[in-house]
Order: sequence, then C-alpha cells, then structure tokens
Amino acid sequence: MFENGNHKTYFFKLGDSVMSLGAFSLSLTVKNLETSMAFYELLGFTKFAGEQDQNWVIMKSNDTLIGLFEGMFDKNMLTFNPGWDQSAGNLDEYSDIRAIQQTLKKAGVELLSEVDGNTQGPASFMLQDPDGNPILIDQHR
Repeated sequence: MFENGNHKTYFFKLGDSVMSLGAFSLSLTVKNLETSMAFYELLGFTKFAGEQDQNWVIMKSNDTLIGLFEGMFDKNMLTFNPGWDQSAGNLDEYSDIRAIQQTLKKAGVELLSEVDGNTQGPASFMLQDPDGNPILIDQHR
C-alpha cells in the first residue's frame, strides 16, 4: 500500500512492474440488504455510496470499505478501483485497467473476463487468486 497524505491506494507488484490498483473494498453477497446494512451500522459503518433500490450499497468506516450486494454475485470478492482513493476521490496518477490487464496476461495470469483493449474509460475485468477467490478490477474513470 502507498500512502500520500489522505490518499491511500494499493499497488500490485508483478516482476519489475508495479501497478496501482486504487481503492480496495470487500464486496459481500448478502441475503437481505437492509438487514446487512443494519448489522454493519452497529459496527460503525455508514452508507457511503450505492443505490438501495438496485440492491447494492457501499458502507464505510474510516478507510475501510465494504460493498453489500443482494442477488448480484455468487461469492464474496475482493474489489479494486483503479484511479480512485479510499474516498472515491480521483488519483492524479494511476494504472489504467487496460495496462493492468495487459501486464497480468503477459505474466500468464488467467482472466475470467476481459476488457476490450481498444476502449477508454470505465471498464472491469475479473480474475481469481490461487484459492479460487474472485477479484474484480473495476475502473470508474
């Protein structure tokens, strides 16, 4: 992790390449969004972003982010947002999702889904760690 004042971002080192993965959150699949929100509020989290009528919210406590998703994913997953800090503020410097994808593919990492390398702006792709835990790289810029 790299910390610069109030901005925190996470980096992934692969060989000699270092990629900025941006903000980190744990995305949880939940059975009942309202019940889960109430539980995490007891732990000191507050609603930070999201659309309850679309069955998802992001809860925040200090720099810790937890996404709650009802009926959207099969498994809990790690989520990184290139270009954002932990408060969804834009980072001045970051690794574009297409560069991250290209570096991972060159290293032989199998991707579950891919971004069209000829596009720009928001996009996402997925991979999994050696234990089968899904990882979502989700760029909103």
